[in-house]
Formats: sequence, structure tokens, C-alpha cells
Amino acid sequence: MVSKYRLAVTAGLDYEPATHKPVEVNGQTLRLDDDRATFDLNVRIQDYTGYPDSSPKTSPYFQHPLHTNDQYSICFSFTPKQNISGNDLLFGNDFDKPLRNRLPPGFNAALRVVKWTIDPSLDGDAYADKPYLYSPALATWNQFRIGDKDKKHDVLMEKDYVVEEGAEGQGAEQRSQLQIPDTPNERRKYFQKEDHRTSFEFESGRTYLADFGNQYLSFSETAIRLPGIHIPVVGMVDEDNHELRYVLKDSKTGRAYLVVCFILVKREDAEVGKQGQQS
Repeated sequence: MVSKYRLAVTAGLDYEPATHKPVEVNGQTLRLDDDRATFDLNVRIQDYTGYPDSSPKTSPYFQHPLHTNDQYSICFSFTPKQNISGNDLLFGNDFDKPLRNRLPPGFNAALRVVKWTIDPSLDGDAYADKPYLYSPALATWNQFRIGDKDKKHDVLMEKDYVVEEGAEGQGAEQRSQLQIPDTPNERRKYFQKEDHRTSFEFESGRTYLADFGNQYLSFSETAIRLPGIHIPVVGMVDEDNHELRYVLKDSKTGRAYLVVCFILVKREDAEVGKQGQQS
């Protein structure tokens, strides 16, 4: 079943697919910019065999001590052009159409495992007409780094840069003033409290770096692997549901800042498209 599909990754600054750009997985950084923010995005996937054909199969990222067990990474720098409350930014998955008739047995148990062992701040409804699973961004990112303000930051444009928890320059003062813990686990726990998120502000002109990924979602196997649970994602694929969408969005307005789509493409459809481009 898996052999029928090949993965492609796209990204954009809103939900509209027509505005999205292809992502070279394990390759070049993609820059996205509008009147609200500038993003530099890297997507890494272990054992990648998807589109475009120029994408390397893996990345030195997965040899870094922090990521030897990880299967994928969504890594980006984020420079807002307006102040944003830390309590307003959500990060997670959402879908345009129902999934409830295609969710496999054990899915609720899998969600309980995720909330218990991985992300207690996760909230959502996988059985809704428009399913969603969001967490406060500050409480779910694996790594979070605060940069300087009004300085040019192109670190993600450097190939194979790995974001680590911490700060740069004046960003260290902000972490210290708000008593944000130095380690990823303690920082996520700290920002599970709403008053801590409300006291944090993403400042206009300051660059922030975030990295999100884990060992549980395997794109090479197209499966979710949790302790004692193995869920084949391909069984959830049909003409209406064929992508996994990660979204950074404003909880008050519902508007997305960044949308990254992992799309399962039927091989025959993709090959026909490529032949049409060549003719």
C-alpha cells in the first residue's frame, strides 16, 4: 500500500495551497515573507525518498546528539513585524474534512499516550467535522531560541544548522527577566501555565528560532509509532484526506502564520504530471 504513494512537502504563509512553495527536504532553506513576518524554514526527514528528486535522503541533523532518534524536523526562524502575545500562538495539526470514519482502532489510546508522555498541553478534537490538535507553541516546540532584536539573522540559511535551546545577545536578558528555564523540558513545562505565556511577547523585529520533531511519526514507514501502538497512516488516506498539515496560527483570529503540508501523492498521478511538464 505504501508503495502507491510518494511524499511531497510544501509550505506557505496561509492555508491557500496555490500560494505554497515546494520544500526541498534535507536541502536548501526556504524563505517566506509577508507583511506580518519573515520565516526561514528547513524540513528534515530521515530516510526520505519523496519529491523533489533533488532532496537528499537524509541530513547531518540526524547525527547531532539531540536528534539521533528523531524521524523528522520542522525547523524555522521567525521574525514578526508586529508584537504577538505568547498566549496567542498555537502550533499543531488541523484538517479541512472529517477523519472520524478513517481513524484506526487505538487512536484515542494513542492520543492519551501523547498527552501523558509527550505533550500535556495538547488539546483538540480528532472526531470533529474539521479535526484539529493544537498546543500552545511555546509549550510544544522541542527547541526554542530567542535572538537579538533588529539584527539580520540568516543562520538557518546556513546548511545543516541545528537550533538548540537558549538565546543570543539581548535574548538572554529576556529569558532571564521572565525566568524562562534553560532546558527544553522545563521550558515546555513552564509555558504550560497560561499566565507565563501571557507574560511573554514575541517582539516585532526580534528573531526567534524553533524546532519541532520526534521519533514517533515515521514518514519512511508512513506510520505513527508510540509505545505499544503502531498506526499505519496510509489507511487514513483517500481522495479527501491525503495530507498532514502543521500550522502556526493565531488563536484569536484563526489566521495562519505558517503552514507546512506533508502530502502523500499517488505515484502514477505524479509521474503523469512530470511527463506533462516535459512534453
